Amino acid sequence: MASAPDETRTGMVVRAIRDRIDARTLTPGARLPSIRAMAETSGVARSTVVEAYDRLAAEGVIRSRPGSGFYVAAPLAPLALDRLVSTKEREVDPLWMLRQSLGERRHEMMPGCGWLPDDWLAGDALRKAMRRAARSDENGTLAGYASPLGSPPLRALLARRMADQGIEAGPDQILLTDSGTHALDLVCRFLLQPGDTVLVDDPCYFNFLALLRAHRATVVGVPMTPTGPDVTAFTEAAATHRPRFYLTNSGVHNPTGASLAAATAHRLLKIAEAHDMVVVEDDIFADFEHTPSPRLAAFDGLDRTIRIGSFSKSLSAAVRCGHIAARPDWIEGLADLRIATSMAGSPLAANLLHAVLTDGSYRRHVDGVRTRLARAMARVAKRLRAIGIEPWTDPAAGIFLWARLPDSVDAVELARKAINAGIVLAPGPVFSTSGGWRDHLRFNVAMSDDDRLYAFLESAVSRPLLEPAG
Repeated sequence: MASAPDETRTGMVVRAIRDRIDARTLTPGARLPSIRAMAETSGVARSTVVEAYDRLAAEGVIRSRPGSGFYVAAPLAPLALDRLVSTKEREVDPLWMLRQSLGERRHEMMPGCGWLPDDWLAGDALRKAMRRAARSDENGTLAGYASPLGSPPLRALLARRMADQGIEAGPDQILLTDSGTHALDLVCRFLLQPGDTVLVDDPCYFNFLALLRAHRATVVGVPMTPTGPDVTAFTEAAATHRPRFYLTNSGVHNPTGASLAAATAHRLLKIAEAHDMVVVEDDIFADFEHTPSPRLAAFDGLDRTIRIGSFSKSLSAAVRCGHIAARPDWIEGLADLRIATSMAGSPLAANLLHAVLTDGSYRRHVDGVRTRLARAMARVAKRLRAIGIEPWTDPAAGIFLWARLPDSVDAVELARKAINAGIVLAPGPVFSTSGGWRDHLRFNVAMSDDDRLYAFLESAVSRPLLEPAG
């Protein structure tokens, strides 16, 4: 147990207990370790623990039960997600990373963000669809509530689009949501109880970690490979932790850009079945692929797989419309949760999305984006290699390039220095449950075409940023 500067041993024990209460590992009514046990684990004298417990009891944080021990008495403080992870490095906190990407720094260089530049998105197509919606508001799409599952025409269209990926789902198996993140939040509400275990890839999309933290899940990482999660490690984690579900991007993986191999998909589903595990497949980057790669939902037939999608990355983040595809009985329960937590979706957003998907403009837009991304991927990979930063794999599609820094260059220190230079980078540990990948960065190739970025990186590589001691 490390102490802060000028902190007494008693203060150290008090702080440790308060931190555990703030992190909700100790909740009201929970029994504290005995004085002897706390003294041994903290490396302090028993008298120090007695003094710390007396101080906490005097403040009403804990209370003594004669003959039984000490128990947490204070009510839970409001949930503060940034206090549930103990780290001194804000650059490895998912919420800090998202605030940098979404906040007022957006005018700066953003090679670490997770979306396309505004001028790559389908603004003209959306403006056309909005004018058309305003002129023909026959069904009250600008004012009324949507039905529980959402727009029937859009759900039917999504079902046909999924069939092109080999996923058989009728309209009654699709629930519209406000976004991909909202879809995942509903799935977490549907499947999880606090303390349940969820498997994720290591590395994985950093907002997976933040959202699972909000649901007070226990998150276990499985090492990622260029063809999917390490199957041996996945098997061991499933047997040891009995997870409720496994959460992944299998089409275009975030952050690595890897694609799931068919053989790996089959093995994962067998393991999931053996351990009665649900699979949640976030597929929001599907439309960036030229040819669909294997999907767990396609092999499984939506038996134990839940598929999540949206168009925020490919069309516009302003059109908030995601979806969930799952078994009909699960969709019914998810729809009830949707009504309980947000009433209904936006008919206007669904109307706009349906219009853009059916008038040919989206297909033309996505074709153009794929071409631009392929060129950007090749160009960024070449420029990174030229200064000694090596891509982990060569992605077949998508916007992300996961790259290894030269020896002795620390990604977190580099990201910290970059902020001061007006550059938002995405260091490897922010994507990792283990804090690993400290020598990796995620690059958004659509946001990495500025000479100033490479000048900064080359300077950092030539004068290595070492990991701080301790």
